[in-house]
Amino acid sequence: MQNEHTPMGEGTANAVDAVVEKAQEIGSAVVEKAAEVGQAAAEKAATVASATVQKAAEVKDAVVKQAAAATKVVVKKAAAVKKAAAKKVKAAKKAVKKAVAAKKAAPKKAAKKAAKKAVKKAAKKAAKKAAKKAAKKARPAKKGARKAVKKGARKVAKKAAKKGAKKAAKKAAKKGRKK
Repeated sequence: MQNEHTPMGEGTANAVDAVVEKAQEIGSAVVEKAAEVGQAAAEKAATVASATVQKAAEVKDAVVKQAAAATKVVVKKAAAVKKAAAKKVKAAKKAVKKAVAAKKAAPKKAAKKAAKKAVKKAAKKAAKKAAKKAAKKARPAKKGARKAVKKGARKVAKKAAKKGAKKAAKKAAKKGRKK
């Protein structure tokens, strides 16, 4: 920008050079600050992601514990039903024995055979009924627990990721505006 014919050309060139130098200094400071803000946002996003994973694991553990507790309850109920069936079988045997004793007129062999058959039939029926009942009660609890684990983990992970990303973006934007 120097002009040899004009005495003011050198002063103007120096002023332009000073302005250019100052612009370069400001530009590099802005780039530096943007890099800092970007790095801070990345660190925050990594922290949020880590927290999300941890929360999802905690939720999964809690749901698994609940499912185990529900399974325990179902097993306990099945045992109680089985015990009740055994009691009924015992009562049926007793009733058959009583009936056999009351009918002394009938031949002993036929009475015993009938009693055994009746007891077997009653025991089989009661056991079948108890098993069906226990299986029926166990199905929904197991399915519901599995569904709850999946749904809970997905929901928490989604929510935490969304929230963390929003928060990091807001913070980065706020930091950029301040300085």
